Amino acid sequence: MSYAIIRNAKYTMNNLNVIFRHNERKNTNYSNKDINKINSIKNYSIKPCNVPYSKRFNEIKRQYHLKGQIKKTSNVVCEYIITSDKEFFEEIGETETKRYFETAHKFVCSYKDLGEQYIISSKVHLDEKTPHLHLVFIPVVHTKDKKTNKSIDKISCTEFWKGKNSYKQLQDRFYSYMIKAGFGLDRGRTRENAHIPIKELKAITNHEVQEFELKSLNIEQELNTNNIDLLREDYRRIIKKCNTLTKQYTKIKTTTDKTLENLEQLEQNYEELRKENLHLNKYINYLKYYLDKAFEYTSLLFDFPKERLRKLVKDYLKGIRDNERTR
Repeated sequence: MSYAIIRNAKYTMNNLNVIFRHNERKNTNYSNKDINKINSIKNYSIKPCNVPYSKRFNEIKRQYHLKGQIKKTSNVVCEYIITSDKEFFEEIGETETKRYFETAHKFVCSYKDLGEQYIISSKVHLDEKTPHLHLVFIPVVHTKDKKTNKSIDKISCTEFWKGKNSYKQLQDRFYSYMIKAGFGLDRGRTRENAHIPIKELKAITNHEVQEFELKSLNIEQELNTNNIDLLREDYRRIIKKCNTLTKQYTKIKTTTDKTLENLEQLEQNYEELRKENLHLNKYINYLKYYLDKAFEYTSLLFDFPKERLRKLVKDYLKGIRDNERTR
């Protein structure tokens, strides 16, 4: 069974033109090797945006007189990545795949009464391994002005995602909406509904983990027949399934190993920081915050994996320390 997948990311004004260049394939080179630039011509827009997202954001803000205080650090735009698994799209075909994303677009318009006018861009990518929709919108809430008590539309990412179960509610509503539209999808398990970074979603989706678990529990039954053609066909099916499970296991194991390595490193860093005084802790946390933002902005600006950038910097600093020790 395939799963209905919707993930959310939040962006400040400084990020908008970076994601515009990525979504609209304006960059010359991409670090993501899954992108086949030859197939980029197959990408299409449900709601096009031919100008930088920051410009369209300001146009919408002026046109609809949107309220809300916007600071440099404010998240002013959200982006849904909506997809399922590759096998699902191959099974339903091109026409139904298009309907799937158009239906998802309509869901976003109606969810929390957002309105189609506050969607900046809705772009379908068909040039990667799995078709997916990048839907960029302004998180607008319909509320009352505290002074005049008049109805207003306000940009507020915090209020739009208010409540600890807001993300679970999104997934529940999305699943129900797609099921009613006639798509045979599963809700998946809800015990660990959490915001997953987009880079991790592209590396391995929650669907792949759950699909591997479910298929592993489905023990093969012996085919009791003397029909050579049926036995041959069943043999091919089993081999194909084993290959699929092997690939999924490899992805899961790689991610798990990496997580354990990161956890071990974090524990070591925590132990070192714990021994320092409060003043130094505060200063280090201050530097770490801005360094992380620098990595994040640089990775978005150059479409370069954040963790890889960290490794390059780490190796460079290690080389400097090693040189100092040998002096």
